[in-house]
Amino acid sequence: MFPPAAVESSPLTLRALFGAPWPAPSTREAAAYAVSLSLSRSRPGAAGPRSTGSCHYGSSSPAAMSALAKASGALKSVDYEVFGRVQGVCFRMYTEQEAKKLGVVGWVKNTSQGTVTGQVQGPEEKVNEMKSWLSKVGSPSSRIDKTNFSNEKEISKLDFSDFNTRY
Repeated sequence: MFPPAAVESSPLTLRALFGAPWPAPSTREAAAYAVSLSLSRSRPGAAGPRSTGSCHYGSSSPAAMSALAKASGALKSVDYEVFGRVQGVCFRMYTEQEAKKLGVVGWVKNTSQGTVTGQVQGPEEKVNEMKSWLSKVGSPSSRIDKTNFSNEKEISKLDFSDFNTRY
């Protein structure tokens, strides 16, 4: 394709990213690849656009989130359990992506009862956005019948530094 130096020094274009021959990928695919490529190059030691575990979807550091919470209100923590067709439909992966996009921390995991459970922490407004997503949106192939929230409380500091999937 192109020498790495030529690609890194030139602006990102569809031709630079994918080369010829066409058909070209969709604009959405190209944008996703460009973002993942720039993220992987900005982190020392990153494995590339397909690396797993630490895709930074706009997440903030816990210290930055605590400062934001102090300026805009309180930190909030809530446990959740989602019922419906939520296993085998990439629900955990989409939950992790949405949480990182919103900048909240916590975890998600499948249960032996066929539900998905977890905990979300962050600024109250962002936690409320995540609650809405867990209740109404989910992954594209999921069907959310109901979502239970419990142990909702104000907290003074975050217990987690990131959002991840537990097994």
